[in-house]
Amino acid sequence: MVVAVKVFKKSAPNGKLTVYLGKRDFIDHVDYCEPVDGVVVIDQEYLRGRKVFGQLVTTYRYGREEDEVMGVKFSKEMTLSKEQVYPMVNTKMEMTPMQERLVKKLGANAFPFTFHFPSMSPSSVTLQAGEDDQGKPLGVEYSIKIFVGEEDEEKGHKRSTVGLMIKKLQHAPASRGRRLPSSLVSKGFTFSQGKINLEVTLDREIYYHGEKISANIVVTNNSRKTVKSIKCFVVQHCEVTMVNAQFSKHIASLETREGCPITPGASFTKSFFLVPLASSNKDRRGIALDGHLRDEDVNLASSTMISEGKSHSDAMGIIISYSLRVKLNCGTLGGELQTDVPFKLLTPAPGTIDRERVNALKKMKSIERHRYENSHYADDDDNIVFEDFARLRMNEPE
Repeated sequence: MVVAVKVFKKSAPNGKLTVYLGKRDFIDHVDYCEPVDGVVVIDQEYLRGRKVFGQLVTTYRYGREEDEVMGVKFSKEMTLSKEQVYPMVNTKMEMTPMQERLVKKLGANAFPFTFHFPSMSPSSVTLQAGEDDQGKPLGVEYSIKIFVGEEDEEKGHKRSTVGLMIKKLQHAPASRGRRLPSSLVSKGFTFSQGKINLEVTLDREIYYHGEKISANIVVTNNSRKTVKSIKCFVVQHCEVTMVNAQFSKHIASLETREGCPITPGASFTKSFFLVPLASSNKDRRGIALDGHLRDEDVNLASSTMISEGKSHSDAMGIIISYSLRVKLNCGTLGGELQTDVPFKLLTPAPGTIDRERVNALKKMKSIERHRYENSHYADDDDNIVFEDFARLRMNEPE
C-alpha cells in the first residue's frame, strides 16, 4: 500500500503564481526549528523582466483592533526572513526531498524557496476573542508572502501576491521525565494554636492535550479550625511581553465537600481529576489557543519551552504556562489556604507511542483533514495529494 503525500497549494488571484507547501505546521524543537520549505510555480511570460520575492512575516497583535484610534497601532508586523526566489540567487541551493519531488513533477517553471525562523522566535498563539469582540484576535501569527516586484522592499500588488498562513508550534520531548511536581504549604492562625497542612502531588510533569490531570491531595488539620470545602482549578497563565502584562484564567475547575468538614485532629487524602479542553472554554475571552484556527478541535496553547541557558525573561511573544491550584475553605474567620503546582501541557512528538495512543483515542483530531476532506485532488503517478488553501484567502495581503 502506497500512502500519498499531502501538499498544500495556493495561487495568486491572477493565477500567475502558485505556491506549494508540504505542511503548514513547523515544529520548534527548542534547540532547532524546522525550516519553511516550499516551491513556487511562475508564469515567466507575465514577469516581463520583474522578479519574484518571498518573505517570512510575523504579526504580533497585543491590543484590540477596535481600540486603535488617532493612528495608534496595537500590532507589530516584522519580516523575519526574505529572499529572491526568481531569478535564483543560489543556483546550487540544497533542496529538501519534498522540494526535489515537487520541482521534478511541476517542471522547469518551479523554483524552491526556504525560510528559517530566528532563534527564540515565539510560537503561534491566539488569544480567544469574546462574543462581542470585533477585528483580529490578539496573538502571534506567521505567514509566507510570495509576490512579483522590482525590489524586495516593495509590498507587491494584491493580484500577483500569494499569502499563506502557517504555524510555529512546540512538541513535548520524547521523555516525560520522572519528576512528580508537588507542593506543601501550611497555614497558622493568629488567635489559635496549630496549623493546617496541605500537600498536593501530580502524577507527572508533562501532560498531553486531552489527558486528565491527576492531583493527590493530603490535608492534615492540626489546628482548631475546620476545613469546609476543597476547590481545584487548572490555571492558564499568559504573559504578553510587548506590554509587560500578565493574566491568568481558570480553564477547568471542581469544588467538593467530600470528606468535609475536616475537623480538628482529622486528616483527608483523595485524588482528584481534571481535564482542561479548549472545547470547554468556547467564547471565553482571553483563553490562549495553539495558533489562529477556526476549527472546532483546536487545542489550548502549549506551554512555552525554553532552551537550556535561557530564562522566561529572554522569551518573546506570548509566554504560556500552567498550574494546578488547590484552595481549602477554612470558614469565614479562617480564610483560605492555597497552593499552586506548575506543570506543562504539550502536544506529543510525532512517532512516539503516546502520540499514537492519543490519535487512536481521537483526542487529537487532524485539523487539516476535518476542514478540507472534500477540497483536494490526487495525482496517482507520484502519490502526491494537492490541497487548496481556500480557507485562508481572507487573509491575503492588501
